[in-house]
Amino acid sequence: QVQLVESGGGLVQAGGSLRLSCAASGRTFNMAWFRQAPGKEREFVGGITWSDGNTSYAASLKGRFTISRDNAKNTVYLQMNSLKPEDTAVYYCAGQRFPGPIWVATLYAYWGQGTQVTVSS
Repeated sequence: QVQLVESGGGLVQAGGSLRLSCAASGRTFNMAWFRQAPGKEREFVGGITWSDGNTSYAASLKGRFTISRDNAKNTVYLQMNSLKPEDTAVYYCAGQRFPGPIWVATLYAYWGQGTQVTVSS
């Protein structure tokens, strides 16, 4: 069983930046970030393939969020810029046990505990 541990969340003013990290205890395939705001369903933020590092993002976030991966460290990062109050949510890192479409949450076998991101106006 692979454990995922997120870090880097916190409180930031609108327009600011945060960088989240997710360290995996073992190897995973594709990895992604999801988020869940209070009273809302969990939504796909973005993901990165294990084989070639291709990234995909939710259309509404593309251009502000960037995902990267260090396979040697089994770590994935989420750089968030120009943050808005509506980005406030718990952010979850997820890893696939077998490679599949990045945006499908049910294909992820491994999940982190989540890290809170709060953006103040």
